[in-house]
Amino acid sequence: MLSMGNSYAGQLKTTRFEEVLHNSIEASLRSNNLVPRPVFSQLYLEAEQQLSSLEAGSRADNEEEEEEEEEEEGSESSSPPVSYQMKPPPEGCCTTDGFCQAGKDLRLVSISNEHIEVPSGFLLVGAKSPNLPDHLLVCAVDKRFLPDDNGRNALLGFSGNCVGCGKKGFCYFTEFSNHINLKLTTQPKKQKHLKYYLVRNAQGALTKGSVICWKGAEFRGRQSSASTCSSTLFQLPESSGLSGSTSSEPLPPANASAPAGTQQTAIDHIPSTAAFSSAVYNGKESPKQQLMKNNLSALTRPSVLGTLTNSGPPKKRHKGWSPESPSSTETWNLQLNPQAPNRIKNDGGSVSSLPHSALVGPASSPMVGSGEPVSVPDNLLKICKAKPVIFKGHGNFPYLCGNINDVIVSPLLYTCYRNSQSLSRAYEQYGASTIQPISEEMQLLLTVYYLVQLAADQVPLIEDLEQIFMRCWRESHLSEIRQYQQAVPQALPQLPSQITPVTSAQLPWLAGLAASSCNDSVHIIECSYSLAEGLSEMFKLLIEGKLVKTNYVVIICASRNRAIDSCIVITGKYQARVLSESMLSPSDYQKEVNYQLVTGKVETLGSFFSTLCPEGDIDLLLEKFHQENQGHISSSLSASVNKPTAVNGAGTAVCTSYEIEQHHIRPFQLAVAQKLLSHICSIADSSTQNLDLGSFEKIDFLICVPPSEVTYQQTLFHLWHSGILLELGLEKEHLTKQRVEQYVMKLDAEAQIKFKVFLQNSMQNPHTLFVLIHDHAHWDLMSAMHSLYPQTELSTGLVDRLLNCREVKEAPNIVTLHVTSFPYALQTQQTHISPYNEIHWPSSYSNGVDLYHENKKYFGLSEFIESTLSGHSIPLLRYDSSFEAMVMALGKRFPRLHSAVIRTFVLIQHYSAAMMAVCGLSQMKNYTSVETLEITQNLINSSRQCPSGHGLMVVLRIPCIPLAAVAYERLYNVRERLALEDNFEIILGNPNSGITIGKHFVEQLKIWQKIEDVDWRPQTYLELEGLPCILIFSGMDPQGESLPRSLRYCDLRLINSSSLVRTTLEQELGLAAYFVSSEIHTEKAVVNDVLESDPEKLSSTDNEDEEIATEGSTSEKRSPLKRERSRSHDSASSSLSSKASITAFCTESSPPQALSNSTEETTNNYERQKQKVDKGAQTTISKHLPPVTEQLDMKQNIKSAQVSITSSSSSPFSSSSSSSAPAHNSFILQTSQCSMTKASKQPPIVFLPKLVYDIITSTDSSGLPKSSSLLPYHSVMWASSFRPLMSKMMTCTEQSLYYRQWTVPKPIHMDYNNRNEGRMDTFHPRRLLLSGPPQIGKTGAYLQFLSILSRMLIRLTEVDVYDEEEININIKEESDRYYHQPGDMWPDLETFRKMPFDYTIHDPKYEDASLICSKLQTINSEDRSMSRRQEDMYTCRQTTRMRLSKYAAYNTYHHCEQCHQYMGFNPRYQIYESTLHAFAFSYSMLGEEIQLHFIIPKSKEHHFVFSQPGRQLESMRLPLVTDKSEDYIKSPTFTPTTGRHEHGLFNLYHAMDGASHLHVLVVKEYEMAIYKKYWPNHIMLVLPSIFNSAGVGAAHFLIKELSYHNLELERNRQEELGIKPQDIWPFIVISDDSCVMWNAIEVDCSGDRKSDYTWTERNVSLKQILQHIEATPNVTHYALIGMRKWSSKTNSAEINEPFSCCHVHDFIMLNVDLTQNVQYNQNRFTCDDVDFNLRVHSAGLLICRFNHFNVMKKQVAVGGQRSFHIKSKVSDTPVSISPAQYICAPDSKHTFLAAPAQLLLEKYLQYHSHRFFPLSLKNYSHPVLSVDCYLNLGPQIAVCYVSSRPHSLNISSSALTFSGLLLYLCDSFVVASFLKKFQFLKGATLCVICQDRNSLRQTVVRLELEDEWQFRLRDEFQTANAKEDRPLFFLTGRHI
Repeated sequence: MLSMGNSYAGQLKTTRFEEVLHNSIEASLRSNNLVPRPVFSQLYLEAEQQLSSLEAGSRADNEEEEEEEEEEEGSESSSPPVSYQMKPPPEGCCTTDGFCQAGKDLRLVSISNEHIEVPSGFLLVGAKSPNLPDHLLVCAVDKRFLPDDNGRNALLGFSGNCVGCGKKGFCYFTEFSNHINLKLTTQPKKQKHLKYYLVRNAQGALTKGSVICWKGAEFRGRQSSASTCSSTLFQLPESSGLSGSTSSEPLPPANASAPAGTQQTAIDHIPSTAAFSSAVYNGKESPKQQLMKNNLSALTRPSVLGTLTNSGPPKKRHKGWSPESPSSTETWNLQLNPQAPNRIKNDGGSVSSLPHSALVGPASSPMVGSGEPVSVPDNLLKICKAKPVIFKGHGNFPYLCGNINDVIVSPLLYTCYRNSQSLSRAYEQYGASTIQPISEEMQLLLTVYYLVQLAADQVPLIEDLEQIFMRCWRESHLSEIRQYQQAVPQALPQLPSQITPVTSAQLPWLAGLAASSCNDSVHIIECSYSLAEGLSEMFKLLIEGKLVKTNYVVIICASRNRAIDSCIVITGKYQARVLSESMLSPSDYQKEVNYQLVTGKVETLGSFFSTLCPEGDIDLLLEKFHQENQGHISSSLSASVNKPTAVNGAGTAVCTSYEIEQHHIRPFQLAVAQKLLSHICSIADSSTQNLDLGSFEKIDFLICVPPSEVTYQQTLFHLWHSGILLELGLEKEHLTKQRVEQYVMKLDAEAQIKFKVFLQNSMQNPHTLFVLIHDHAHWDLMSAMHSLYPQTELSTGLVDRLLNCREVKEAPNIVTLHVTSFPYALQTQQTHISPYNEIHWPSSYSNGVDLYHENKKYFGLSEFIESTLSGHSIPLLRYDSSFEAMVMALGKRFPRLHSAVIRTFVLIQHYSAAMMAVCGLSQMKNYTSVETLEITQNLINSSRQCPSGHGLMVVLRIPCIPLAAVAYERLYNVRERLALEDNFEIILGNPNSGITIGKHFVEQLKIWQKIEDVDWRPQTYLELEGLPCILIFSGMDPQGESLPRSLRYCDLRLINSSSLVRTTLEQELGLAAYFVSSEIHTEKAVVNDVLESDPEKLSSTDNEDEEIATEGSTSEKRSPLKRERSRSHDSASSSLSSKASITAFCTESSPPQALSNSTEETTNNYERQKQKVDKGAQTTISKHLPPVTEQLDMKQNIKSAQVSITSSSSSPFSSSSSSSAPAHNSFILQTSQCSMTKASKQPPIVFLPKLVYDIITSTDSSGLPKSSSLLPYHSVMWASSFRPLMSKMMTCTEQSLYYRQWTVPKPIHMDYNNRNEGRMDTFHPRRLLLSGPPQIGKTGAYLQFLSILSRMLIRLTEVDVYDEEEININIKEESDRYYHQPGDMWPDLETFRKMPFDYTIHDPKYEDASLICSKLQTINSEDRSMSRRQEDMYTCRQTTRMRLSKYAAYNTYHHCEQCHQYMGFNPRYQIYESTLHAFAFSYSMLGEEIQLHFIIPKSKEHHFVFSQPGRQLESMRLPLVTDKSEDYIKSPTFTPTTGRHEHGLFNLYHAMDGASHLHVLVVKEYEMAIYKKYWPNHIMLVLPSIFNSAGVGAAHFLIKELSYHNLELERNRQEELGIKPQDIWPFIVISDDSCVMWNAIEVDCSGDRKSDYTWTERNVSLKQILQHIEATPNVTHYALIGMRKWSSKTNSAEINEPFSCCHVHDFIMLNVDLTQNVQYNQNRFTCDDVDFNLRVHSAGLLICRFNHFNVMKKQVAVGGQRSFHIKSKVSDTPVSISPAQYICAPDSKHTFLAAPAQLLLEKYLQYHSHRFFPLSLKNYSHPVLSVDCYLNLGPQIAVCYVSSRPHSLNISSSALTFSGLLLYLCDSFVVASFLKKFQFLKGATLCVICQDRNSLRQTVVRLELEDEWQFRLRDEFQTANAKEDRPLFFLTGRHI
């Protein structure tokens, strides 16, 4: 039996009775029905529950002993101890203290380091044994049977396990205490013996944590002036309730017969300020530990404050650092002038105790207290017409007994006071430990000041009070703070401030003085002994009616010798009602309203209304009206309804304003989509490797929406029209609705099935990136654990269950995107979303510059608020004072009815009366408000003003579904009686069901939207465009539904104004968010003859004329009258239009007027309009309008020009969630009488409750609306009441950081358990948050994001490869003879020897190179010159985008699981160590020893041979010719590279299909480090430093020489092993660094004739190709083997012959043995492969090209040849130097260039060789003779290559006459006799190139050139190099 502390006298002792009673209480707590519990049980339980609020306290460890002493008496104050006989232990069991009966040790000291299995839902606690006072025994107890930090909500009974022997399932504490050998002499009680929570410390050892806060188990009396800890104020994380209940919330009863004991579990609002300190439970500590940590600051004496734990803020948030002490790095944005309470009135009416700060206490029952009980008088509610709300203040609070259902007690103020006591904690950063917190007396006095200044219609707001306390405290300590900031940190601050503290004796007097000025709205009661006498007096005054004018009673009990006791009673009827209703959770609110409707409590209200109307009951009037008008309904009303809606031959008027918006992406949406994409890329690029974009081939997605049918259909519609499914390739052309539904999931009961499919897909398709889009993400953030409570609906907690499940979190291919307009609840201290992964909608202006030009202006909350400021046009936000006055009056008359019921009934009454008034019952206009009359009249008249019957939409927001149903029924009935059923529709918008509208209206919509489908029905509100209707919008929260452009009025007068949090408020106002054409002002300016250049005037009152267009009379609309703005925005007092509507509401509208009186204005308007038409407009003027001249002729019959401007699209409405935007860039020729047109040109008008209006429109000193500083969301709470103010200047990012610091989730929030030791770990790496204002187009943005993400992924899996046809095909030596069959796999050596060599270059990259002549060729001179125009010479080469195959080579950006190890980046392996090895060999031609360096990773050392003692590199291992292995490539691959450390394709893992291979990167010395960094697991061959500026020729030269030297070493090494030299494999592969994929052509020769064959090309691995070539018969007889370059235009002719003897490029296999005496030219930069091919062929060696293999080369934009820049050596400024300047005369003053001489030579000859060989230009039949080398002389000159070597193969040149001779660095093989064999044209030119001038002269003499050639001195040149750069010298001459 729970100890009850100071319980009621006559406490029941019968055990059986208690058991039954407890069971019934528990059952009722768990039940979900509304059956009230007996009053007695209610009193019993709740009195007990409240004990903690008075007597519970918690002290730090140093007070433990004191607690021990007091414990016996304290816990059992009202019942004497019962003697208790323990059951004897079983035979043979262990009875040692500290051990269980099984003999296992349970002492904390013994088992603190052992691993203890704790089942889910259990906690480890420490039990105290009386025999072991110094030890704790470890037990595992089900946390449901433990209390929360308020000492409440523990289930009765016990459930525990023994951690020693592991025995489970102890159901009784008695049984358990026997098992663990407690050996008690009194009745075992869990409260007495389970003392502490046990937690693991940083070392993982189990230690004693905070005290378990049992009720009544604490000491009595107060410990200090800070008062006891009413731990009611803390929320226990796990248990917001007694297992199935939270600390219950009050439910005001409908009458006394229903004692509101229906305790629902108000999980969703635990007091924010109350529970702030349970905010952050760091690390693995038990949440309970926060009691010790956090209460300490608030509850110990002020003097202790300076010496608390954590005296200074740590750098990081350590365990135990409580959140209310911010770290020193935080910036404070507080105002220094507190203006303490002086400005409160300006802050407007405020709501208090928002749901977050609601009373957490038993329903309607008072807090139990100490001392004498206070009796609550009977009939209190009846007499006072309101339930007083008592806020407990400081000190003790007395018991209440008697009629306790008629009062409500709240701990909210107590919490606020207590939090404010810990203010100074935050200022420890100033070292101001002597600063005292604000005193209790001062707190109370400030509270009185605050209440005194509240207006009669304002309600106290706890946030206001917190700010006042904080400002007061700051002001009083400003001097110390400033002094500390300026002084040296060690200096002591000054003494506390000079402000004289208020003493408890002065307090009542000062409070009375303050209250004396307020006309008795605040009444002070001073009592001398206890609060009980003050409360009794207050009740007495209430009963006597002496507090009628009083709203607040402050009761103070102050005496000199002890701290004050206080409480504040709210007695004002309005304030008490608002405060008590604010304590209901949303679900309780619904239930209460439902209960009042079901039980008929509202009938009294109905009967009251019927007595109001002197003409009799409204229903009777309606019936009478119906009878009279049957059969002859007013023609004025139905006139427009049945008008023809199409243009007929006679030109009947048709509304031209109905446009269907095309689906298009706005600039904003594109910008946001790109921001999302860049965030995704940054996640992928980060080193964490949380997202490997390179591994995904396509996108899939699932959009989760709230369970609203309309939102669901709306999302389906956007998805359908975006075309995204086709674009992503997810669906085929013929899309069905069923297919689209696969991608959108309603979060309802069926969601789990769809989600399961999604998860299965994600697991089965690892190469698909799945984007999980959580739209409207602030909806249902309930924790899945808490959704198991009976009160909650099935769907709550679904988001947590699905989106936060382990599969989603761990799947590497799922990215979650939360999309919301109200991200605050996802921005707490425990959010899953990193602040870096937040994307905020960009603002349209930056420093006055329009960032994104859009033709529409968005109207959101800030624009609505701005419209209420004076100087603006008609305010868009209004309240209805007459409605509010009536509601207030009725509230006093019917105190038991919930105000939502009263407000709804009053508003329905107003609408009914307004409808009747508009229909002719003019007397009814006195029974409605002006605002409602205006709305109704405009609604009813709207369809008459449009030839097609378009009208306005009025949204009537009724959150409570049962009330919405009542309203619908009533309004429907009134409409029927008034015969308006064809005039406008009434739609009941229920989130759980679709839209139902009448057949007549469906037909109208189909005509307007040109819909043929017979079965079509509107499924979204957007499809109701133009339909005159009242949409009754129900549901507790809007769920993302968009409204059409015809929305004119948004009536929010019925929103639940008592439970306000920022999200709730903003999402209600978000319904009215709207896009307006940004050309509005221009149009108005034209109409009103205001100059366009005067923006001030335009934004002032001109559009009020448009506003007034709500009445019937056109003349009145056009009146030039300008309205004066009244200060109030109460429409009743200020709206001229409303007043006008009273006089004009029943007159019929005048006929439509033409647009203007003069043609001039028509033209003018047209011209101006034309200028403003947006380029992207869907409807262009020219298409639909006659030219202006025609218009002039047509002015007589202007109506005939009213061409319908509609879009041809069948889409019924616009594309994205921004679709409520009008597109008004089409020009209309009539004065639009269409109300819809007007509605869509201006934002809707919003009507709010006065309370909400005041909060929205009041701003703080920075201009921030008060609504922004409210608690952001009902399931979060403030981390501390001492927090800086938000500021208007905060960006979205700063606001997010503010909430991330100052809010924490409540236990019911899904992020509550997201806590880790390391703060960063709590963020999920693949989770993003997109936030933007409501209705701005977020859906369109994220669909666009999917589109560009998909394109990027495709782009990542694609590559640009060169796709060029082979060149010079027509010069090919055509022969009908084929040497091999098309299907031959390998060349036949003998046959191949017979094949002629094809000298012509066919590689398209050499299109600009000189043609090589092999015999006398007659080339059409145009062929070469026209092959590429000169200006195209430098343009990009042709490429094709190809999808990467699984056999592609990759650059450094590719990461996949398979090749991590290959790349050397796998974190599981040690970073690869490499060793540097020198390798030297001598080479006679260079005349010196060559020193090369190898960098060899440890993992690749097996490819090399090292000397045993010194580990010197000896050689690279080579295989044998005879080796055969499937998994091995015999030829080592060398890839020379420069400038491509990131982009070179060196990852051959996939290309080689995982086969073992040796790959060496050949790099320049200066690039060694960067290549090693990017490719740590690759072997590098580092060229000597002298080659740093060399070209590719040097690399090729050294690769070949090294390989030959290595072949010799290997032959010597293996000869010793008995292997013949010729058996060592002689081939190497030299590959470009841009070879990306390889293909094989498969030939099928199965046709009848040999010539019949088919072929297919497929992508194959490089392994397959190399192994095929290596297996060629007699392979060692070939010197060079290569393959074709890929082209998409390959034709059969090219592959008829499978093998060619021709040039090979890019990817070659080189036989280093055969080519031993043929070298690459190490000086060359370009064409070195052509030069080498010609040398190899002339040496009589075989070059074979496999035509059935081809290589794809990727276009790489960096590095390679591009890395050579020719610039001036003198100046650093980059000056473009033309190739003509690359050579100069020797000894000239020419600017020298910083470039190798050889490069200058090659470039010069490529572009300017015609200067040396003028006769050769386009003279292809007389080529230039080039001896022993091939140099590119440009495409217009042909060359003929000859070798001077003896026995070389040369072409027969006897028939050729040459036009020039080129001698380049000729060696001793070139002799005079050799040159004399050739014939030259007369005037042919000669060019001799040598290393220096001396050798130039020697060459001329040695070759006897002067015999046939004439030289002049001026014909000598040099490359433009400085002397130290060794220029090359030229000599030119002419043939004699």
